[in-house]
Amino acid sequence: MTAVAESADLLPTPEFLQRSAEFALETARANGATQASVGLSGSRGFSVNVRNGEVESLEFQQDRDLGISVYIGQQKGHASTGDLSDAGIRQAVLAALDIARATGADPFNGLAEAALMADARGIEALDLDHPWAVTPEQAIDLACIAENAAFAVDARISASDGASVNTHRGRGIYANSHGFYGISTGSSHSISCVMVGGSGSQMQRDYWYSSARSAEDLLSAESIGRIAGERTLAKLGARKIDTCTAPVLFVPQLARGLWGHLLGAMSGGALYRRASFLLDQMGEPICAPHITLAQRPFIPRGAGSALWDAEGVAARERTLVKDGVLQGWLLGSYSARKLGLQTTGNAGGGAYNLLVSHGDDDFAALLRRMDRGLLVTELMGSGANTMTGDYSRGAAGFWVENGQIAYPVQEITIASTLQQMLKGIVAVGCDVETSHSIRTGSVLIEQMRIAGKQ
Repeated sequence: MTAVAESADLLPTPEFLQRSAEFALETARANGATQASVGLSGSRGFSVNVRNGEVESLEFQQDRDLGISVYIGQQKGHASTGDLSDAGIRQAVLAALDIARATGADPFNGLAEAALMADARGIEALDLDHPWAVTPEQAIDLACIAENAAFAVDARISASDGASVNTHRGRGIYANSHGFYGISTGSSHSISCVMVGGSGSQMQRDYWYSSARSAEDLLSAESIGRIAGERTLAKLGARKIDTCTAPVLFVPQLARGLWGHLLGAMSGGALYRRASFLLDQMGEPICAPHITLAQRPFIPRGAGSALWDAEGVAARERTLVKDGVLQGWLLGSYSARKLGLQTTGNAGGGAYNLLVSHGDDDFAALLRRMDRGLLVTELMGSGANTMTGDYSRGAAGFWVENGQIAYPVQEITIASTLQQMLKGIVAVGCDVETSHSIRTGSVLIEQMRIAGKQ
């Protein structure tokens, strides 16, 4: 390679990425590919985990890889490599071509249409890259601060299950034979703390965390530890409840799972496989009438912000659900062709910063509105079926009486269907968590079946 491979921050330079992508695409074309795309990235970072004041692990990570997809007509082959020399890239390209020649033609294969490619300029406006000049020693200190703050909450906080600090940066390029070249650099950082309280058979465990693209947007280590300690303390004395049907309130960290199930059912892969409960529901009400879901990919520092999708197609602002009515799917070019539609710029899965509409009720107001029911703060298992909509999850949290938290509960199961849950949303709170690509407040469901004591 003639370009400098590594910048001062130890990530691949933009020049190296551009040159490597050009070399891969030209090698593919020269050896018989009619179309090709390449993704090349490098990342580095480290993570520290401390348990009860002792360093349990310190892991450094530095990765580089290249993935090449080639098309010979409508035959497709893909190969990847961690060897980014000319020889390594050439070998990967030739391997992808060999796979394509041995693969049957698929009439839906091919790059997304050239006219749909994004303008890759202006990526800096998304403000995605914020290096954190934290040393491993400083990260260890932060983890210990979080632990100490948790222990200081109450003497019944008996042990730590680990406090962690993570920092990560990456730079990558996606390019294809349409002439699209998009380079982006991004960072992510987090602090978390998991604590144990009580003793013997009455022990409980809970956590708190903060994640952001910029370290200045993280909660302090003291706050994270204190909240982890308070949450653990609040769970002591948890009990089972009688089986019943009652309203259920999901905190934001769990509510986004509900929206994630909906996005999965809206994805092209689920639709063309006919594995979605939303089949034939376009233009139909699927949520409560006060619910609107909007994709907003251009939020500065957003966890899901992007100018282009995994195929180089321009990301765009979209309304997926308006006043409860389904307005659009999440499609890449392959699934779109299978469905006789056009890509929506969502190749790679998911939405880019999903904003869930909400009212003015804060968390306390939602509890009062629920009056009597279950506040869910922990879910176990993965019992959501996006083909049928059936939903059943192990849960823990708090029983609410007269709009106030009465006592902690555990060893229960909540069940319903996604269809009933989405249409039965009474309210979404204004306590929106913005550190995730799904931005939602707490979600109050009119009723669910709660299985407890028989």
